[in-house]
Amino acid sequence: MTPADVLDVASEAIFTLIKTAGPVMAVALTVGLGIALIQALTQVQEMTLTFVPKIVAIFFALLFLLPFMGGNLGALMAAMADRIVNIG
Repeated sequence: MTPADVLDVASEAIFTLIKTAGPVMAVALTVGLGIALIQALTQVQEMTLTFVPKIVAIFFALLFLLPFMGGNLGALMAAMADRIVNIG
């Protein structure tokens, strides 16, 4: 395996990581910002208030996005398996 192949595999894996984890992180960020805005407007500075809505939002996002995430990871694994088979 050449250094160019290693960089190609690494960049493909990082892109798949971003594509897979990005939507869930975006949901967590959006919910966190929304709750922070509500806390700033109402001046309720309770630190534990953000956890429950974030956990619920992430749970539903994972439930909704799990097929997409599994497809991304499956496609990466198939590409890696094809790369391994074509080496020999």
